[in-house]
Amino acid sequence: MNIFVTGGAGYIGSATAGALLEAGHTVTVYDSLVTGYRQAVPEGARFVHADLDDEAAQSAALSAEKYDAVMHFAAFIEAGESMKEPGKFFHNNLVNSLHLIEAATRAGIGRFVLSSSAAVYASSDEPLTEDSPLDPANVYGFTKLSIEQALDWYRQIHGLHFAALRY
Repeated sequence: MNIFVTGGAGYIGSATAGALLEAGHTVTVYDSLVTGYRQAVPEGARFVHADLDDEAAQSAALSAEKYDAVMHFAAFIEAGESMKEPGKFFHNNLVNSLHLIEAATRAGIGRFVLSSSAAVYASSDEPLTEDSPLDPANVYGFTKLSIEQALDWYRQIHGLHFAALRY
């Protein structure tokens, strides 16, 4: 498969890109390097240095070749910071992710994997399950849950297959 990985210069994204390459997939890493590192991008991956906020670069990268899937790891992740700078998180994690989903849909990409978070769940002393109540306690968790819900609408309207990884 040919896979477009956002945030592929970060901790989880780079490990995923490396595993995909080892499994024989073709990988394009799209990263702004705001929190990631160029040296973390695995050898063999094509690298696009651009921000998700740059819709033209995003659209050009997604239409440059035929991708089978998008794996979206690019996001601000500090829950405490999200409560101090909510606009920063709404813009990057919500608005930019929506632009990515829309661009992927326009490019005919039928699969989307979202790096979500266990922060979408209500706080609990019990172990979490898929059926645990959804009630984010911070802006970060809210942005992740909102994108999951948007992806479900794209599934219903456009047939986009998606998975949300909650860890």
